[in-house]
Amino acid sequence: MTEAPEPLPPVPADILLQMHEQSPLMVALFDAQDVLVHANKAFCQAYAVRPDGQLTWAGMMRDNHAHGRGAAIETDDIEAWLAAVSSRRGKTPYRAFEADLCDGRWVWMTETTQLQGYMLCIASDITDLRQGSRSLRQAHIKALAAAHTDSLTGLSNRRHALQLLSAALSQSEPWPLCVAVLDLDLFKQINDSLGHGAGDLVICDFARLLQAGSRREDGCARLGGEEFLLILPAAGLPQAQSIVERLLTRVRQSRPLPERPELGYSCSVGLAQASWGETAETLLKRADAALYQAKADGRDRMVTAASAD
Repeated sequence: MTEAPEPLPPVPADILLQMHEQSPLMVALFDAQDVLVHANKAFCQAYAVRPDGQLTWAGMMRDNHAHGRGAAIETDDIEAWLAAVSSRRGKTPYRAFEADLCDGRWVWMTETTQLQGYMLCIASDITDLRQGSRSLRQAHIKALAAAHTDSLTGLSNRRHALQLLSAALSQSEPWPLCVAVLDLDLFKQINDSLGHGAGDLVICDFARLLQAGSRREDGCARLGGEEFLLILPAAGLPQAQSIVERLLTRVRQSRPLPERPELGYSCSVGLAQASWGETAETLLKRADAALYQAKADGRDRMVTAASAD
C-alpha cells in the first residue's frame, strides 16, 4: 500500500506578502461598502491610488476620469457611466473582462466577490498579446452592455433586471431576498407643465439617488417611464425597509431642477420579500400590488406586501 506523501510545509506569510507586493499583477481588495482596503504597488501605480480607508471604487473612477489617469473611461457623463458599470459590478461571484488604462496598456481584469461582500480584483497586462480580433470583441462587449442598459439613466433596463432577478431567485445563497417596485408620484404633471426635458432631469436625479443608496450587490433598474426596480439580495424585510425609507427621505429633500429650486418630487414604493420557489413574475405582481396600495393611501410612502405563503 502506497503511503500518503508528507504534507508540504506552509509558505511563510512574509514571503507571500513580499511576492504579492513585488508582483506585476495589479491586485486590490474592496470591502462590502466598495472601499479600497488594500492594493499592491502595481495596482496603486496603474490606477493612481493609495488606500486610505475612505476611497471607494466610484471615487477612484471619478478621479481617474477627471485627471485622465488610471482607467481609460470614454464618457461625457461619468455618473451615468458609473451607474451602467455598477449594474454589472459585484452581481455575480466571478466576472472577467478587458479594460484599457490611460497609459496605453490593455489589461485582463477579474473580480471575485465573497459572500461577506469583499471583492478581490486582479488585473494582468495583456498588451503584448495578439490583438487581431480585439476591435470585434470590444464592439461585441459594448453592444451587449448597451442591450442591458437604460440609455437615459445608465441603470439596468427591464430585460437585464428580469435576468438578474430570475438568477437571484434560482440561487440558494443570497436569501432572504426582497424587491421594491418604485414609481415617481404625479410624474405626468411634471412633463405636462415643465416639458419632457425637466421630466428627464427628474428621472436621472432619482436614478442616481437609487444607485447611491444601494449596496454593490443590489440590482437597480429602470423598468420604463417613471417606474424603477430595486433587487435586494441577502436582505430581509427589516433591512430592506430601512434602505427604502432612507431613499424616500433623500428623494423628498432633492431639488433636481436648477430653474425651479423650490420644486421637489416624491415616489411610492411596493416592497415584497420572496418565498423560496417563487417566480419573478409572481414576486413582482405582489410588489406591484403593494405599490398600488401606496398610491391609494396617498403616495410618498412604502407599503410592504403580505407574505406569499
